[in-house]
Amino acid sequence: MASHGFWSLGGETPGSQSPSTPRAWCQAAAQKLSGGIGSKLYALLNVGEVEKTAEPDAKQPPLPQPESGSCGCNKTCDCTKAPVVFSDLYSTDLLPAMDGDTKTMTFLQEVVDILLAYIVESFDRDTKVIDFHYPNELLQMNNWELQHEPATLDDILISCRATLKYAIKTAHPRYFNQLSTGLDMVGLAADWLTSTANTNMFTYEVAPVFVLLEYVTLKKMREIIGWQDGRGDGIFSPGGAISNMYAMLLARFKMFPEVKEKGMSSVPRLVAFTSEHSHFSIKKGAAALGIGTESVICIKADQSGKLIPADLERRILEAKQKGFVPFFVSATAGTTVYGAFDPLIAISDICKKYNVWMHVDGAWGGSLLMSRRHRWKLDGVERANSVTWNPHKMMSVPLQCSALLVREEGLMQNCNQMHACYLFQQDKHYDLSYDTGDKALQCGRHVDIFKLWLMWRAKGTIGFEAQIDKCLELSEYLYNKIKDREGYEMVFDGKPQHTNVCFWYLPPGIRYMEDKEERKKHLHKVAPVIKARMMEYGTTMVSYQPQGDKVNFFRMVISNPAATFEDIDFLIEEIERLGQDL
Repeated sequence: MASHGFWSLGGETPGSQSPSTPRAWCQAAAQKLSGGIGSKLYALLNVGEVEKTAEPDAKQPPLPQPESGSCGCNKTCDCTKAPVVFSDLYSTDLLPAMDGDTKTMTFLQEVVDILLAYIVESFDRDTKVIDFHYPNELLQMNNWELQHEPATLDDILISCRATLKYAIKTAHPRYFNQLSTGLDMVGLAADWLTSTANTNMFTYEVAPVFVLLEYVTLKKMREIIGWQDGRGDGIFSPGGAISNMYAMLLARFKMFPEVKEKGMSSVPRLVAFTSEHSHFSIKKGAAALGIGTESVICIKADQSGKLIPADLERRILEAKQKGFVPFFVSATAGTTVYGAFDPLIAISDICKKYNVWMHVDGAWGGSLLMSRRHRWKLDGVERANSVTWNPHKMMSVPLQCSALLVREEGLMQNCNQMHACYLFQQDKHYDLSYDTGDKALQCGRHVDIFKLWLMWRAKGTIGFEAQIDKCLELSEYLYNKIKDREGYEMVFDGKPQHTNVCFWYLPPGIRYMEDKEERKKHLHKVAPVIKARMMEYGTTMVSYQPQGDKVNFFRMVISNPAATFEDIDFLIEEIERLGQDL
């Protein structure tokens, strides 16, 4: 299948500099930028190019050099500003300092130079995913300690470079380690704008546009879930774990509103239910809310990781017979390890039968609702009382961006409001429904909405759909390549439901071991060693873990829009190269 789009070009010969490669494209673009940033960025992009080629590129026209005493522009001008010497400057010389505008602009331009060079490098397959050092080494290599005296701006720029030098390149096309990967340029621009605006989401008066965008976007997400006219409520929170805890909090309040004032002593023993493959945040939420981890009953899953509805109903009946009160069921749409989708229709029938709140943790799999080809995997989600959906995973919105969607309007406000009169005055001159802060657990709340909203504007729903479909296509390609390949075993039978591909790699030395226990013991050590070697070489990163009685296996996940079929081929070859002697 042909790849489309700029960053999907991955089949070029390593080190080539054709106009279709990211580095060459950005070099050409750098030359066209006005001001000193063009020459600086071009120089940064050319670092190391002399070593990569046998002879210098004679075809590249030289960049114009600034005249002595000029500002460094790439055009004729009357500027007489001398270059800024950052070794003599401190943060107090920047705005709001008197006459700090020029110094501030120059300093920030230097920071942008560093960031742009890092961004371009992150998409270059010839660069490492990680420059790994052990913690004690990294501590000794740089002075990370905080000092009593201020550092110069030159030192600050050095710190910025050092931080990025040792950072994991999560945008790299061969970074597959986590559910959140990739770097979207529009999302990045939105994040920069958000930090520049530097406001709080609690009231309309301090974040008018952002509050409206959150309202518009949450409504659109509820429409996609299937709730009539997008009615309901919701909020962006600091991650899926907090969104799931919000859902549990609302479920408890809905059943026992008195708990808000009187606490857990006023209610009977509550129990929640979730799959044995669910995210640990369900138990964490129960612990934080005083419900207790022992009150979270784990339901059996089938061999592919899907919750078994019959076992859910059996355990609900058992709890009721013991005098406990079932109040919350968390179904999972896209489990963390297997990528399984629980049968939502069957679960919703059970929840309705026993009057239990149904939550869908779609932090990982919720974004499949954007795909007409794959949204059937969430059939029944519209019957849920609440849904967690993390756009910072499959939609590649920059971290963090997690939404809790709630079907019942007004419930969040009633559950969480505290009527702080210094923020939520009731005699303001605008519609108070846009003061959303009182329905949140937080007071200060980061602006997470603008990244998602701006990316949605840039891509359209069809753009997100194509991105998600491509990632699932890549996972199917990996599965088909290794399912019958010598040296590989799949952790469970059947095609992956999400982009999670779970497998063991068996080095030649253990493939034919007859002693099953000895073979299992050796196999348990394989994935950690290969992963360590990946990080030492810096070539790629993939996660591994055990699951139940299964020894360590690789969990490959694909959410990076930059990944290509060639990157999947590289991963397979690299695993075999790094593990052949084990």
